[in-house]
Amino acid sequence: MNRVLITNVASLACLTLLVACASESGPAAPGLQAMAFANSEWSAPVNLGATINSTFIDAQPNLSKDGLSLYFTSNRPAGGQGGNDIWVARRACEDCPWEAPVNLGSVINTSGVEAGSDLSADGHLLFFHSNRPGSLGGNDIYVSRRADPNDDVGWGPPEALGPDVNTSADENAPTYLQSAEDGSANLYFTRGDATTQAQDLYVAAITRDGQTRGPAVLAVELNSIVNDAAPTVRADGRELLFHSPRSGTLGFADLWVATRQSVREPWSTPVNLGAPLNTTAFDQQPSLSHDGRTLVWASDRPLGVGGLDIWMATRTPSAH
Repeated sequence: MNRVLITNVASLACLTLLVACASESGPAAPGLQAMAFANSEWSAPVNLGATINSTFIDAQPNLSKDGLSLYFTSNRPAGGQGGNDIWVARRACEDCPWEAPVNLGSVINTSGVEAGSDLSADGHLLFFHSNRPGSLGGNDIYVSRRADPNDDVGWGPPEALGPDVNTSADENAPTYLQSAEDGSANLYFTRGDATTQAQDLYVAAITRDGQTRGPAVLAVELNSIVNDAAPTVRADGRELLFHSPRSGTLGFADLWVATRQSVREPWSTPVNLGAPLNTTAFDQQPSLSHDGRTLVWASDRPLGVGGLDIWMATRTPSAH
């Protein structure tokens, strides 16, 4: 299957190819400890099936803290606003089937690109990227707010994060670390040109209500000379996943992981997550659940519904 770059009209940015956490004021989530998953293994990946996936692009998934809402990007035409939209599907319990996805509507979505959504742990903030009119250049990162954290279509008008994060380059795939062990909040995201595979990972300090606290900086220890994109950070701030085609990759791009013993320490050298999470296809845009036990990501591997699909794997914390 041909891999076609999505850049101008249908750009998802960190979805670079067509086929191709804690409480608001408290410490890290209970049970999340440094390296808690160091010796655990991921289960065999499972395709989320035809209720979630379609023959169009279905990518950039993100689970709510309770695991009952799944936000993702799709360019499916039926019910969409045009281009790439953000959709949400719900389920009644963690073992219940997913209900049919719902488009977030015209307050969030436009005829352009809305993608890469990430929910705050308290459910009041939604970060995403868009190339809507008013963007500084290409895709910019926006935040939307809602009063009711259980109302998945109750989002208010999005606001651009401003020049501390957004530039004339492409900014995309935000992930919000609301509160790690030191109580600070940070936004990790991707900056750079997806068409030339020149993206890097950045981080910016941010307030609890989604306001930046200074210019974003390059996450030096995570980046390579090739494309590094779409970060996701565990709720305690000690594990970070992203996708990259760097040396050692099994396919067009693989999922990689870096860890640290404390949020005050630098990230370790990223390690390839290996099979079965990675394949010879394009595995991309990982997203960890709040408890760190579930991983959802996009892949064009065989046995999917069509094109780029959303897949899921789980793990059990280590005994130590």
